[in-house]
Amino acid sequence: MADFLVEIGLEEVPARMIAGAETELSRRVLALLQRERLIEPGVSGRSFSTPRRLALLVPDVSERQSDSAEEVMGPSVKIAYKDGVATPAALAFAKKSSVEVEALKTVLTPKGEYLAATLVKSGRLASEVMAAELPKELAAIYWAKNMYWRPGKPERFVRPIRWLVALLGAEVVPIEFGGKVAQRVTYGHRVLFGDAGIAIESPSSYESALLEAHVIADAEARRQKIRKALDRVTRTVPEARWREDHDLIDTLTHLTEWASDRTVILGNFEEEYLSLPEEVLVTVMRDHQKYLAVEGPSGKLASHFLAVLNTEADEEGLTVIRHGNERVLRARFNDARFFWEFDQRTALKNRVKLLENVTFQKELGSYADKTTRVRELALGLAELAKSRGSDVDAIALDEAATLAKTDLTTELVKEFTELQGIVGGLYAKAQGISSAASTAIYDQYLPSSIEDDVPRTTEGALLSIADKADTIAGMFGLGMEPTGSKDPFALRRSANGIVKILAESTIPLPLTLREIAGRATANEAVEARVRAFLVERLEFYLREVRRHAYDVVAAVLAAGSDDVRDVLARAEAVTVVRASDDFEAVSAAFKRMKNILAQAKEKGELPQGAVSLLDEPHAAQRDLAEAAQGVSAKVSALSAEHQYVVALEQIAALRPQVDAFFEQVMVMDPDKGIRESRLSLLSGIVASFSGIADFSEIVTAG
Repeated sequence: MADFLVEIGLEEVPARMIAGAETELSRRVLALLQRERLIEPGVSGRSFSTPRRLALLVPDVSERQSDSAEEVMGPSVKIAYKDGVATPAALAFAKKSSVEVEALKTVLTPKGEYLAATLVKSGRLASEVMAAELPKELAAIYWAKNMYWRPGKPERFVRPIRWLVALLGAEVVPIEFGGKVAQRVTYGHRVLFGDAGIAIESPSSYESALLEAHVIADAEARRQKIRKALDRVTRTVPEARWREDHDLIDTLTHLTEWASDRTVILGNFEEEYLSLPEEVLVTVMRDHQKYLAVEGPSGKLASHFLAVLNTEADEEGLTVIRHGNERVLRARFNDARFFWEFDQRTALKNRVKLLENVTFQKELGSYADKTTRVRELALGLAELAKSRGSDVDAIALDEAATLAKTDLTTELVKEFTELQGIVGGLYAKAQGISSAASTAIYDQYLPSSIEDDVPRTTEGALLSIADKADTIAGMFGLGMEPTGSKDPFALRRSANGIVKILAESTIPLPLTLREIAGRATANEAVEARVRAFLVERLEFYLREVRRHAYDVVAAVLAAGSDDVRDVLARAEAVTVVRASDDFEAVSAAFKRMKNILAQAKEKGELPQGAVSLLDEPHAAQRDLAEAAQGVSAKVSALSAEHQYVVALEQIAALRPQVDAFFEQVMVMDPDKGIRESRLSLLSGIVASFSGIADFSEIVTAG
C-alpha cells in the first residue's frame, strides 16, 4: 500500500469553475481506483485547489491490482459431450479459455446445463493502470468553457496545462496528458516564491512543501485564513465589522493561493459617497472590485472597505496598494454618483416608450412588448388570487408592471447590470411612486437562485411570477426548451423561482401551476409543455431543496401536482408517517390492490360502474368495506382542513382489516358476481384514499 498524489498545474483558472472541478477530479479518480481494484470501497481522498492547480491525495492505494476470477459460459452439455466424449465444441471452448477440458465445469442455468470455465486474470501494476486510464478521466472533467492551446492537438481543457505531478509512494507514475509527462516537480506562489520548481519526495509531503512555497493548497484552510485576517484587520476600526458575504468569500478563496494577516488591507472612502444607496455602493465594491463592505454597530454601511490580496508586502508596500485601491474605488463611486444623478432627470414614466428600442428576443419583440404581456398576465393572476381571498393592490401592481423594465434604459443599469430591478425600485421610491409599486419593482427578479429570498409583497410575488412565466412560455412557444445541461435562457432558474414563491411566500397566494401555465400562453400544446416543465421543477424542489425521498415525491405528485403548497404539505405528512409499520403495510397492500386492478382491467374483467356488496359477503370483505367507509369520511374531512398527518394515520389504521382481507379472501374468485364485488371494493378503496398520495409509489420492504 502507498499514498497516491496527482496534481494538474495550470494557468490561472476562473474562480467560479474551481470548486466544481476539484470535486469532479476527486470523484473520477476515486471511482477509477475502486473500479480497477486499487483501493477498497469507502476509501476517500483529500482534494486541493488553487487558481493554478487541482490535486488529489489518496491513501492506501495498492501497488498492484488483485487477481480477478471471471466465470465464462460455454456450449450446452448436450452439444459439448456425445456419449461421454468431448466434442469439438467443448475442445474449442477449453482452448479459448486456456484450460484443459477436464477443468471445465457444469453449471445449471434456466436454459439447462452448460459448460463454464473460471478464468483468472492477473492484476497489473497500479502505475500501468493509471498511465493508461487516468488521462481519460482528466480529459472528461466538465468545464463550462474550455480551449485548445496546442496547434493540431486534440486535447481541450479550461486553461493550458503547465505541469503534472503523479506519485505512488516515492515513485513517479508515467502519466501523460496535455503534452506534459508527470514528474515530481510542482511550483509555488508565482510572486512570493518565484519560478523555481519544488521536488515532492512523497505524497504525504505535498501540502507542507507547498506551504513553504507560500501556497495554501487546501481551499478550506485558505478560506479560514482569509476570514481570520479579515477579522483582525477590521478590529482596527472601533465597533466595526465586515459584512458577511459567503459568495464573495468563496470567490476570494479561489482567486488566491496564499493568505495571512498581511494579505488583507483596510481601505477608506469619503463619507459623502454614503449618500448613495447602499445597494449601489455594495455592488460597486463587491461585483466590480471584489471588496468586502464594512458596517458600523447599527448595521449601516461605513466608509471603509476590505481588499484581499494574493500577495503580501511590508507596511510601505501595503500603503501603496491601499492608496491604489482607494483611488480606483473613488473613480467607480464617482461614475455611480454621476449616473444616479443623471438618470433622475428622466422619470421612469417617461422611459416606458424607450423600451420599444430595447430588444427582449428578436421573435418575441421588444421589452415594450414584454411589458404589455407581463402586465396583462400579472393583472389576470391578481384577479384570480383576489377572488380567492388574497389582498392585492391592483393599481400598484399595474403601475409596477408598467414601469418594471424601464430601468434597463438608465445609465446606472447599463454600467452596473447586476442592479437591474433594484435600481428601478430605488428610482421609483425617489420619484414618489407608491411604496407597494416601488417594492414590487425592486423585488421583481427574486428569487434569482434557489437560495434567494422571495418577494416581500403580494404585488412583488405576482409581478415576479408573471415575468418568469412569460419568459418560459415565450421560449417554449419558439421551441427553445432546455435540453440536458443546456439552458441558455435560464428557464430552469425562472421555473424554480415560480415554485419557490408559491411554496415559501408568507403571503396567501392561491394560484396553481396549471393556472399560471394556462394564462401565460393561449396555445394548448405549449401550455401542456410549460405545465409539465413547472411540475418537473416542483419535483426538483421537493427532492433537492426540501430533501424528501424520491418515492415520497413520486407518490404525492401522482395524487396531484398543481397546488404547490398542498403538494408540499402532503409530502411533509407522508415523510412523517412513512416510518410506521402500519403505514408501510398499507402501502404494500395498495400496491397489491393496484396490480390486481390493472390485471383485471387488462383482461376486461374490471366492473363498470358501482357494484354493491354481496348479500352475504365473506366476513373479511364486509369488515374491510365497513372500516374503509368510515375512514373515508374522516379522511375527506381531515384533507379538507389539510390535516394530512392525522388523515394518513387514519388510513394506516386500516391495516388489520386489509391484512385479514388478503389472508382470507381470493379476489379473483371464479364466480363473476363475487369477483366483481371484490374488485369493486378494491377500486373504491384505491380511489378514496389516493387523494393525498399514491401509496403504491412508496417503496416498502421486500
